[in-house]
Amino acid sequence: MFDTLYRWFWWDKLWLPAELSWADLEDKEGRVYAKASHLYVTVPYAFGFLLVRYLFERWIAAPLAVSAGIRHRVHLRAEHNPILELFYTTHSRNPLQADINGLSKKSSLPVRQIERWFRRRRQQDHPGVLKKFREASWRFVFYLSASIGGITALYDKEWLYNTREVWTGYPKQSLLESQYWYYILEMSFYGCLLCSVAFDVKRKDFKEQIMHHLATLVLLSFSWCANFIRIGTLVMLVHDASDVFLESAKLFNYAKWEKTSKGLFVVFAIVFMVTRLIIFPFWLIHCTWVYPVYYYPAFFGYYFFNVMLVVLLFLHIFWAHLIFRMFRKFLFGTLIRDERSDIEDEEGQETSTTEAEDVEQHKPFNGPSSDAANEKNGCFVLSNGSTHIFDRFKASTD
Repeated sequence: MFDTLYRWFWWDKLWLPAELSWADLEDKEGRVYAKASHLYVTVPYAFGFLLVRYLFERWIAAPLAVSAGIRHRVHLRAEHNPILELFYTTHSRNPLQADINGLSKKSSLPVRQIERWFRRRRQQDHPGVLKKFREASWRFVFYLSASIGGITALYDKEWLYNTREVWTGYPKQSLLESQYWYYILEMSFYGCLLCSVAFDVKRKDFKEQIMHHLATLVLLSFSWCANFIRIGTLVMLVHDASDVFLESAKLFNYAKWEKTSKGLFVVFAIVFMVTRLIIFPFWLIHCTWVYPVYYYPAFFGYYFFNVMLVVLLFLHIFWAHLIFRMFRKFLFGTLIRDERSDIEDEEGQETSTTEAEDVEQHKPFNGPSSDAANEKNGCFVLSNGSTHIFDRFKASTD
């Protein structure tokens, strides 16, 4: 049965045009072709990236964050309460008012104390700015290195300037050493992202990010095996370009260099729109959709590859919609919180609320009014929204 599935999976008519077979992609006449077995190395490389990331974040990113004035924030810990902890872990992190009333009866605690306990408990699970800075530093270094490496590998290639050359001589296109390492390192990095997703800062677009990483890995794997290497390198180069500005904007944002961060965000938004919504569909997808049929009749792999590219395009449109909403509010001065924020903005809001309540509990009777406290809290939320404008954006890789 497994032999049958294996033969069906690697049936050359699925991967290659009807006139070609796997024999046409065997090393001969001085040409070296990509092999599926080459991709096995990406698994240990992905785990190697995890080790390199750990060392980088510990010995480089963390000291850099300290020099930028970023410290690990210690939250007030919620007192141990088995009843509340059980509800928090098994039911909801944000209980409804009816749930709070029920928990108040079970635990014999005032409603206000129950609410404060859940706020503090959520804060314990929130990632700090230091963690976000370390993650963004790692991604920035990789995307910058990948962009430089991609430009170095492609700047003298004719298909970078004329996409018709992508299919010239196909499939007799020998694998270059620069292409090999460009592919292997990119795929290893995306594999590393999938492995680390469990302990990275969880984003509101978590599902879309997973879909993006998987679609990218499938695309790269297919293009590698079918010798669509040239178009694959162009797709990687286009995707890495905007992520460099995204991660750098986030780094300056965490360091509270707001003007620099906002300027980089504008550059990121422009580069994202140009590369992901103009170059990607009108040059690269056009290249894979129109030109191949000039050389070979359409086949299954042709449709599969283009469908996966369209999946990526829809993800780009999804993110572009969020970026446009942020950009519009950013320009007109109405941005209160990041459109993609989920748990990150909640940290600042809950902290300010808790601090305001603690002040209210200990203030003298003739102290500041509750209106003043609320006004202060509102200002904090507005500032928090502006300084966390970039917290929730991803690269893609994406």
